[in-house]
Amino acid sequence: MRLLISVDMEGISGIVHSTETNPERYDYQRGRELMTADANAVVAGVLDAEPTAEVLVADAHGTFRNLLPEQLDRRARLVRGKPRALNMLAGLDEETDAALFVGYHVRAGEGPGVLAHTMNGEILDVRVAGRSLGEIGLNAAMAGHLGVPVVLLSGDDAACAEMTHLVPETVTVAVKEALGMAAAVTLHPEEARDRLRRAAADAVSRRTEIPPLALGGPLAVEVDLASPHTIDLATLVPGVSRTAGARTVAFTSPDYATAYRLILLLAQLATIRPA
Repeated sequence: MRLLISVDMEGISGIVHSTETNPERYDYQRGRELMTADANAVVAGVLDAEPTAEVLVADAHGTFRNLLPEQLDRRARLVRGKPRALNMLAGLDEETDAALFVGYHVRAGEGPGVLAHTMNGEILDVRVAGRSLGEIGLNAAMAGHLGVPVVLLSGDDAACAEMTHLVPETVTVAVKEALGMAAAVTLHPEEARDRLRRAAADAVSRRTEIPPLALGGPLAVEVDLASPHTIDLATLVPGVSRTAGARTVAFTSPDYATAYRLILLLAQLATIRPA
């Protein structure tokens, strides 16, 4: 059995503020330790259920160099660094039996949700076939395109609700109750890890009961961007055009994998500042 654990940071137990998720801020090291501990709890749960499974852990936050390699469960292999194919899902392919999303957050514009956003502060919304998707939905649909179900998601209560809306059968673990963008009622980290371990074992055991999120093509995609400069750059990409909305660009994709890669490209263009 082959399993991928994709680990973001904003939805990790105990984390509520960007000082804990930003490498340039004072509390980042503590955030890295919390993130690695949550990942380890999920690895342990997966291997409780399937002791011989091959487990890949994809560092899926920011630089993709946040998890502490020397503290990660030695039974897992770590995917870190960027750029890389499939971004937050690096290591996923058609041979993967299930994906688990750890430390995820709700999409931009939703909430209350701890550190809610979609990819970066420049992406205001992404709509695929009219459905608004954040990182949870975009990544779950990419896994679904490859036939892989997302069997577990952890984060705050808003992130869990977003996953449940997309795939009701997915096991979710709310490690905190969001009070706002930078405030939450949190579980003690050790209690959260106990719940994560039990839930991961349960989710992997029930993987055949959880359907992939599959979006067939062709797909109409709209992306709302915060910066006019990013919109100017986006329209240089073949097939991408402005719409009547001042902040929106649009394109049509033959399938979801193509749409996913183009959305990732637009997110990268959004990080380029005017010269």
